[in-house]
Amino acid sequence: MFSFRVVKSNGKARLGVLTTPHGAIETPVFMPVGTQGTVKAILHKDLLDIGTQIILGNTYHLYLRPGIEVIRDAGGLHSFIGWQKPILTDSGGFQVFSLSKGRGDGRSKVKVKDEGVEFRDHLAGDLHFFTPERVIEIQEVFGSDIIMPLDECVEYPTTHAYAKIALERTIKWLDRSIRAKKREDQVLFGIVQGAFFEDLRIESALKTVERNLFGYAIGGLSVGEPKEVMYTMAEVVCNILPWEKPRYLMGVGMPEDIIEAVARGVDMFDCVAPTRMARTGTLFTSQGKINIRNEKYKKDYSPPDPDCDCYTCKNFTKAYLRHLFNVEEISAYILNTIHNLRFYHKLMENIREAIREDRFEEFRHSWHKVYNLQA
Repeated sequence: MFSFRVVKSNGKARLGVLTTPHGAIETPVFMPVGTQGTVKAILHKDLLDIGTQIILGNTYHLYLRPGIEVIRDAGGLHSFIGWQKPILTDSGGFQVFSLSKGRGDGRSKVKVKDEGVEFRDHLAGDLHFFTPERVIEIQEVFGSDIIMPLDECVEYPTTHAYAKIALERTIKWLDRSIRAKKREDQVLFGIVQGAFFEDLRIESALKTVERNLFGYAIGGLSVGEPKEVMYTMAEVVCNILPWEKPRYLMGVGMPEDIIEAVARGVDMFDCVAPTRMARTGTLFTSQGKINIRNEKYKKDYSPPDPDCDCYTCKNFTKAYLRHLFNVEEISAYILNTIHNLRFYHKLMENIREAIREDRFEEFRHSWHKVYNLQA
């Protein structure tokens, strides 16, 4: 039911096809984030229209609301949300990171133990305990195509000593996840940790690859570190990961980050940036980012991006979008989101085309040259 093959490469950049029970995915691919069973401010129909191949859901949030019983009784996550293309669910491990600010000062909401993670949810403050086995069990109820093991993502900066502890704990949790997994119509990715230390990244990658999983994710990046550190760590890991397996850089990223990661051999990406920034009035365009709230667009009757083929750009002007946003019309968020996600999908299409035509490096440099000119 699952397969991955590299169709063509151009340097380290790879053009691939990832086949799942819910359809094939062309890679490199960007996965819109549907944290709670929906991508914010856009309908599934519009996701399909703009070329979305796969979406991401979050185990932590779906576990809390609506709860696993509701999703189970609906027949699984695909049925519950009415999305019949592939779904990847993350493990909630990043929520462990994001809720653990102040760990060790007596006020932390999260306690990380070898057995698992104890935390109080952000809704009612109720106490919960996630083990690697429980996280797999929840995702098996969801029935998502690609599932993730519980891991420990450490903050930036951190010490080498603690990053080593988190790395070893992540490997132990991965082994428990592998033993707990029962469904054959799902694949489990291993997650490489190691923070911002090259020796630990290498150690984690080697140990994770030993488990011979379907695919591999690079976790613990895009958490505040300098971009060059992110790029270096991604390259170090990709140099170790098997060529014939898919590679997923979790939580990344901005367009320039995606291009740089593809250049280093990454195939899959997710990030809240295009949808979150759409809801604050920031649009990605072929000439750089623009803030649609800006006064200079009050009488600008041109489309947001003349090079874009999305519904928003084909039908509306900057002046109209600025008006909608300033009067707080819900349609402003919808139209901005349609555009930003189409921009991301078009970027991935252009990346795939450039790899196919052996001109990825040319595309990479020309794109950076244009996009660094902020509108």
